[in-house]
Amino acid sequence: QVQLVESGGGSVQAGGSLRLSCAASGRTFSSYYMAWFRQAPGKEREFVARISWSGNRQYYADSVKGRFTISRDNAKNTVYLQMNSLKPEDTAVYYCAAPSIQYRHTGGERTEYNYWGQGTQVTVSS
Repeated sequence: QVQLVESGGGSVQAGGSLRLSCAASGRTFSSYYMAWFRQAPGKEREFVARISWSGNRQYYADSVKGRFTISRDNAKNTVYLQMNSLKPEDTAVYYCAAPSIQYRHTGGERTEYNYWGQGTQVTVSS
């Protein structure tokens, strides 16, 4: 059973930074893409960033490109999301997600991910 546990959310002022972590357990972590999504109140869950199984490829939504950085530590079974220059529109619940197929290039669609964490709240005030 795959388990994903996010941490690191909180409240910051615009321009501030936060680092989210997602600890994975239940299977070989290093064989799978990992991703971050977010969901703001009244909006659909949207893709934020994803990273390849080795960590050498990262992909971002246009809205966060240049401000957010996704990374992973396969020795610790953990994926991170460093968020800088935060804006009020970044306010959302952030979710870690994992697919069920290993060594497969996984895109940014929600339906490609089978496992989800419980989410961590990020609030950015102006």
